[in-house]
Amino acid sequence: MFELHSNVTVLGFREVQNGVIADNLAWHETIEITQGITPWFELGGYLFMSANRGQYGLTYVGDHLRPRFRAPESWHWPVGVSLSLEAGYQKPRYCADTWTLEIRPIIDKQYKWFYFSFNPVVDYAFVGYDHKAGLQFSPDLKLQFNVSKKVAIGLEYYTGIGSFQAPYPLAQQSHQLGPAFDLDVSPDYEINFGYMFGLTPGTERGIVKLILGRRVDWKPKKAPPQPK
Repeated sequence: MFELHSNVTVLGFREVQNGVIADNLAWHETIEITQGITPWFELGGYLFMSANRGQYGLTYVGDHLRPRFRAPESWHWPVGVSLSLEAGYQKPRYCADTWTLEIRPIIDKQYKWFYFSFNPVVDYAFVGYDHKAGLQFSPDLKLQFNVSKKVAIGLEYYTGIGSFQAPYPLAQQSHQLGPAFDLDVSPDYEINFGYMFGLTPGTERGIVKLILGRRVDWKPKKAPPQPK
């Protein structure tokens, strides 16, 4: 799977936040490549880039590596369960934490026309502003309704609560909520786009996002049998 994640912070911070440059009208591009290894294991990688209006042109920000494991379908669990581990580096001018680890359990369920996903994410900063705070809690949620076989409408919710020991005050927490649309134009492509609204002063007030994905099967296709 090859994916291009594009987003623009249309209403962001206009001043430096914990050493991170202002991101108002900043444009972010992420290239994600994922390769399936077995039916229950995949390995992915990210390359982050950003362009900030009036400060920096398009530049390298960082990169991450992401192995992901899932419960095989042969186990017949009532919900899908997988675990994603994402670790890597990002420049300090773009992120207050430079070396980080994300532990992302994924619990999801497709029931007829409805889809539900909950990610009780735990973050840890090896180096950076939040290192001394220890483990951080950043749960995500997605609810989706399939309007048709090709179009789905949903709500996505992303948070940053702070450490388990001392969560941030609500005004400093990150809470984003917004509509998202998924288009299944073909078995080879995926499209997701939406707009995220910031709900607290500690969150960017508006972000436009777009994901374009292309699936690739490296296995050579077998020729159909010829009539005798």
